[in-house]
Amino acid sequence: MPSMDRSTDEKLETKEMDIRSLSSSGHQAQNTPYIHKVGVPPKQNLFKEFKSTVKETLFSDDPFRPFKDQTGSRKFILGMQTIFPILEWGRSYSLTKFRGDLIAGLTIASLCIPQDIGYAKLANLAPQYGLYSSFVPPLIYAFMGSSRDIAIGPVAVVSLLLGTLLQNEIDPTKNPIEYRRLAFTATFFAGITQATLGFLRLGFLIDFLSHAAIVGFMGGAAITIALQQLKGFLGIVKFTKKSDIVSVMISVWGSVNHGWNWQTILIGASFLSFLLFAKYIGKRNKKFFWVPAIAPLISVILSTFFVYITRADKDGVAIVKHIDKGINPPSLNEIYFSGKYLGKGFRIGVVAGMIALTEATAIGRTFAAMKDYQLDGNKEMVALGAMNIVGSMTSCYVATGSFSRSAVNYMAGCRTAVSNIVMSCVVFLTLEFITPLFKYTPNAILSAIIISAVINLVDFQAAILIWKIDKFDFVACFGAFFGVIFASVEIGLLIAVSISFAKILLQVTRPRTATLGKIPGTSVYRNIQQYPEATKVPGVLIVRVDSAIYFSNSNYIKERILRWLADEEENLKAEYLPRIQFLIVEMSPVTDIDTSGIHALEELHGSLQKRDMQLILANPGPVVIDKLHASKFANLIGENKIFLTVADAVSSCAPKLAEEA
Repeated sequence: MPSMDRSTDEKLETKEMDIRSLSSSGHQAQNTPYIHKVGVPPKQNLFKEFKSTVKETLFSDDPFRPFKDQTGSRKFILGMQTIFPILEWGRSYSLTKFRGDLIAGLTIASLCIPQDIGYAKLANLAPQYGLYSSFVPPLIYAFMGSSRDIAIGPVAVVSLLLGTLLQNEIDPTKNPIEYRRLAFTATFFAGITQATLGFLRLGFLIDFLSHAAIVGFMGGAAITIALQQLKGFLGIVKFTKKSDIVSVMISVWGSVNHGWNWQTILIGASFLSFLLFAKYIGKRNKKFFWVPAIAPLISVILSTFFVYITRADKDGVAIVKHIDKGINPPSLNEIYFSGKYLGKGFRIGVVAGMIALTEATAIGRTFAAMKDYQLDGNKEMVALGAMNIVGSMTSCYVATGSFSRSAVNYMAGCRTAVSNIVMSCVVFLTLEFITPLFKYTPNAILSAIIISAVINLVDFQAAILIWKIDKFDFVACFGAFFGVIFASVEIGLLIAVSISFAKILLQVTRPRTATLGKIPGTSVYRNIQQYPEATKVPGVLIVRVDSAIYFSNSNYIKERILRWLADEEENLKAEYLPRIQFLIVEMSPVTDIDTSGIHALEELHGSLQKRDMQLILANPGPVVIDKLHASKFANLIGENKIFLTVADAVSSCAPKLAEEA
């Protein structure tokens, strides 16, 4: 009986203890905030995942959406409109729009004709090839391009680049025919490069040349172009073929006593002053935008008339002399499709095509943003490529969007690409009837026109802004600038590309990390450098990784976190504070992780275990958490060590710290 009583008493005591325990746990559950678990996304089909990745990479704009649920005939019409956008906007074209395009087309034609003659000389080609390149390419672009404002033709930077690269292979004075053939070959491959990038939807590749590098490259090219014009501006006969500033200045000052022609200088300086004054008027009052647009043509007419009546050409004033009359002759048979110049033409064409593409894309995006319409970058590339391929077969060299002409086109009130057609028609009439009148046009006026055109490419305000925003970007800008003016255009371009890639590699391999603290009165944890008032949690180190974790940076991230930990432990030891027990890694910015990244986390976990510390992860994204589970890393550290927020992770650590205290 006593044993039965003892057994009954033990059962009652056990029951009371269970009730107390249950009551205690219930009370604790009420006090402890609810901890959200990190969701694991459902498993995706491998093919669907691959398809989704490809679509997002190459077809992010969903170009096939309009074709959905359409009939066969409608799909054909939409396909034709995609290739030739003129078929779409042409249906709503009106007389009002044509009036705006007509005025704009005539205005940019008055600007392009004298510029084209000068730019052809910059490319070491006869003047008519500049005019040819403003006749056929703008017509092709008008049918295939999607920008309403861009004006097509030769541009200073591409002309200089092409001329420099071509004369490195063939001397234009000794072998003019081979030089011209190589120019057409380079133009053909420039078009192939542009069209291929657009067709394969690889337009994002041109974004690897940063804005800062472009600013520096353009500025350096502008100064180089202006220095090259000193030959025509000063009337120097023997001039260096090098483009660097040192060689040019030696050539200029070496000719000061016997090579300068005062009549040429007078003509050049007078009309350069007139052109700059016309630009000033246009900038001062937007209503007079047409003044700087027609100033080059007026300068050509007046200077030509002056030389003709005074016969200044007999006193040493160099003139254009002969420009072939008539429209573009076919040149398909002149393109090198075999032989030693095929590879050289391909290499030069790829470089020129990429630079032309970068310039045209930047111009198109600028004006599309100003008029609030969407520009399809890949369509633009196909259009630019097609026009240069056709251009290479019709005696044209590389054409692209011109910023000065596009700005005039915009200011003149263009409504569609018809303004390019109007300009092309004016150039056609010039080639057919007016070219003989340019015989007495002095080279000095062409130099003055080019100098006034490129002077705006030196963008001091952009360089100052780059310095204020990002010093590394400024290094890229400065490197490209000095590379062009002190070495050559290709060296400057190489420096621009190299520094742009170096910046990308630096950001990928050395991502930012930060230690976080709690902002008082909130449950928000932020960078303690940005928010000095943020307080650290005793016994806890919170680190944020601001990048995806890949093979290229995983080892650095692991070592950097351990350095943060070592520094913090030293500080705590010096101040006699409790040691670190928990390392919380905030993973919100970590968009992806690969096997090297997971291996680095495993090594970090092992290092912390040896120090009697625990690794806790906060807010890994869907891709990251999926890979953590697939690799069994979540099981390794324990799923209870992965939290939705830093606040949840800290609150789960705090009770344990309190118990130890």
